[in-house]
Amino acid sequence: MQETRQNKIARLLQKELSVIFQEQTRATHGTMVSVTRVKISPDLSVCTAYLSIFPSEKGEELIKNIEQNNKSIRFALGQRVRNQLRIIPELRFFIDDSLDYIDRIDELLKQ
Repeated sequence: MQETRQNKIARLLQKELSVIFQEQTRATHGTMVSVTRVKISPDLSVCTAYLSIFPSEKGEELIKNIEQNNKSIRFALGQRVRNQLRIIPELRFFIDDSLDYIDRIDELLKQ
């Protein structure tokens, strides 16, 4: 039962975070941020979001920028889900480099 609730909340947070990042990155042309996966702790207090950043060269710079703006992102998320969640979880962001890993494997297989 608890796992079903976690999955529903994780999907909700993934959807809302992707909309927030889409609005924020619209101003920076040539950069795309997508939320690939969201995990939430059993007590719903910590949300871990994995971000796929294109182009991947700007990944570290964008993650630092996102970490600096963590409070404003959490506030925007709270405004969007205030009717569904009582407590907005703490946000943690990590780079999802699975696409780079897949490209590297493809290159090695072509050789």
